[in-house]
Amino acid sequence: MGEENQTYVTEFILLGLSQDPQTQVLLFCLFLIIYLLTLLGNLLIIMLIHTDPRLHTPMYFFLRNLSFADLCFSTTTVPQMLVHFLVKRKAISFVGCSTQIVVLLLVGCTECALLAVMSYDRYVAVCKPLHYSTIMTHWVCVQLALGSWASGAFVSLVDTTFTLRLPYRGNNVINHFFCEPPALLKLASADTYSTEMTIFAMGVVILLAPVSLILVSYWNIISTVMQMQSGEGRLKVFSTCGSHLVVVVLFYGSAIFAYMRPNSKVMNEGDKVISVFYSVITSMMNPFIYSLRNKDVKEAFRKVLI
Repeated sequence: MGEENQTYVTEFILLGLSQDPQTQVLLFCLFLIIYLLTLLGNLLIIMLIHTDPRLHTPMYFFLRNLSFADLCFSTTTVPQMLVHFLVKRKAISFVGCSTQIVVLLLVGCTECALLAVMSYDRYVAVCKPLHYSTIMTHWVCVQLALGSWASGAFVSLVDTTFTLRLPYRGNNVINHFFCEPPALLKLASADTYSTEMTIFAMGVVILLAPVSLILVSYWNIISTVMQMQSGEGRLKVFSTCGSHLVVVVLFYGSAIFAYMRPNSKVMNEGDKVISVFYSVITSMMNPFIYSLRNKDVKEAFRKVLI
């Protein structure tokens, strides 16, 4: 595709996680298991919260939104990756690549905001228990959820517009397993500085701001818990907070690394592995860490089985 006749790229070739056939078969099996667990866990959470009146609380309202976002996030990348493990030519059309970027950024950024909202909900529950029902009303929860989805849509629109307005001519090989702005910018046939700065600014809004709110919320929660008389109560909250913070570190840490550092022209294997954490692993972990270990969810699950 020569630059002289201004022929633009119509499809991209994804190199994936590995070029070795045997390794690809092993990765296919591994990611198929991860995807099935993600589907099972998140669909189960959505079903249980919808059917059991005891789970119609603010915390589970946000969890249902998170599970839906996780389903969309994982489904946008993993099925295509599974197919590419089994075929020689790992191609995706320009339109398909663009759609993948839009959906990934929408649900990924929404998840960033939802995790911050959920930490605020836990802060109110632990630190202001007597005012919880008056602060976290149904209408407030709906507004917070809508705000999360709106912020995700806004960041997705801005990042996608700036990424896709660049010309892509000639090189169409992406050293990645899915389409996302940092990987695509490496192929642009024009200066990417303004786009990189825009993505960085959006990262401050949707990554650094929520993670700051989460850390402040958990600091206040831990400070409150330290004053509790009950050792069992302290242990329970610390266990929950620890699990949640693991997700926060994995999800935000890997996303910040990918989106908030200078864009080099080469994507190495380490970058791709880090992308696996926020695009695949956390979607599988969230249901188990946030919901399936909870006593209320276990009771709802037993009720369904009986």
